[in-house]
Formats: sequence, structure tokens, C-alpha cells
Amino acid sequence: MFNGVTTNSIMRQIVTLLDVPVKVILIVMLIISLIMIGGLLAEMFQRKYLTVKAASVIDAIKNGKNDPATIIKNSALLAKQKRLLLELTIHNSLSDDMKENFASSLMDNYSENLDFVIKKSDLIIKLGPTFGLLGTLIPLGPGIIALAQGDTATLSYSLLAAFDTTVIGLIAASICTVISLIRRRWYSKDKIMLTLIMEAVLEECKKG
Repeated sequence: MFNGVTTNSIMRQIVTLLDVPVKVILIVMLIISLIMIGGLLAEMFQRKYLTVKAASVIDAIKNGKNDPATIIKNSALLAKQKRLLLELTIHNSLSDDMKENFASSLMDNYSENLDFVIKKSDLIIKLGPTFGLLGTLIPLGPGIIALAQGDTATLSYSLLAAFDTTVIGLIAASICTVISLIRRRWYSKDKIMLTLIMEAVLEECKKG
């Protein structure tokens, strides 16, 4: 049987061992969130006037001057959107009902991929404050001991480390919150836009 002193000692050792990993994870999350800002800016540049481009694609498909595949290939849509739409145009042997089901399946897969991208930032939103709190509480143990011994230097260092980890965790979570909000708005519009283009493609296939 462990006595109180032994269990407290074991827990203190475990918490002490967690100090460095928690700080490393916080730094990694902050770096990832900063990299995500770069990715967001690049995506923002690619998406410039995307709604207008999508409208022109729909008009071109409905005008019927070229086949939908050619229009999509020559459009200014994002590469991943082109791949999705072109996949719908190459299965000419399918019936109309099968093509509609296939289009629905493609959209489901596309939505899952978009959700996966958002989940990356959502994960940091949840874990950032959690690890920030861990990084705050872990140094407080030695800080309290230092306070009891009158060691103000160690107490100050412990409090500083506690505040730093909280700030880093909150910064990473805040950055990713903004990124998730922006991407959710973008991807919601994407789904509506692609659904409309798919409907135009399916209508042209029925005419053919």
C-alpha cells in the first residue's frame, strides 16, 4: 500500500515530467497556427472573384457552345473543384438517376475533405487552452514551495512560466478560431456553388 507521502511524490514526479512536453506541444501548436495563416492567405488569393467565375461557368454550360468538360477545364475554378466536376462528366454510360446519385456521392466526399481541413484548426482551438492551462498549473507547485521557503526568485520564474504558457495557448486557439470561421464561410459557399454547377452539368447530360 502506498502512503500519502509516496503517492504525492509519484504524482509530483509525473507532473514534473510533463512540464517540458506540454511546453513543446504549445510551441508546436503556435507554429502550426502561424503556418495556417500562410495557407489561409494563399487560399484567399486563389479564391479572388471565385463566385463570379462560377457564375460564368454555369452560363457557359447552359449556353451549350462547348461540352461541359471543356468549359470546366478552361475555367478559373480551383484545381480540386475542376477535378470534382470533371469526374462527373466522364461517366457517360450512367443513367440520369445514377449520375445524380454519383454527383451526390462526389459532393459528400468533397464535403468530408473540407470538414477535415477545418478540423485541423478546430483541434487547436480545443487543445490550445487545455495545454495552456496545464502549462499554467504545472509550475505553480514549485512556485508554492518557493513561496513557503521565501524564495521569491523561483516564485517569480514559476509565475512567469505559468503566464507565458497560458498566453501561447490562447494565441494559438485565437488564430485558429478566426481561420475556422473564415474557412467555414468559404466552404459553405463552395458547396452551394458546386451543387449549382453540377445541376447545370446534369441538365446538359440529359439533353445530350
